[in-house]
Amino acid sequence: MEQILGQLIGGIAGGAGGGKIVKGSDMGGLGNMIAGALGGLGGGQILGGLLNAGAADAAAAGGMDIGALASNLVGGGVTGMILQIVVGMVLKKMRG
Repeated sequence: MEQILGQLIGGIAGGAGGGKIVKGSDMGGLGNMIAGALGGLGGGQILGGLLNAGAADAAAAGGMDIGALASNLVGGGVTGMILQIVVGMVLKKMRG
């Protein structure tokens, strides 16, 4: 559960940042956050499966791995930003 929350929070932050950093990709505050959250969750799941092999051991022991949480936040943020920028630019092209 902590993984999903970390990915969502990172994705929301990444989506909001992506809309402000890249001109022409802004979809408004809510649109940026929704696209970022979806990208953070999807991309975070993929990256988490590749990078967090030891996180399950810490979760099974009843502890929380700070490294895994940071990885989820960063992975979700980066993938959320990427998805928000791509979707924003595609929508801009479609609108003319």
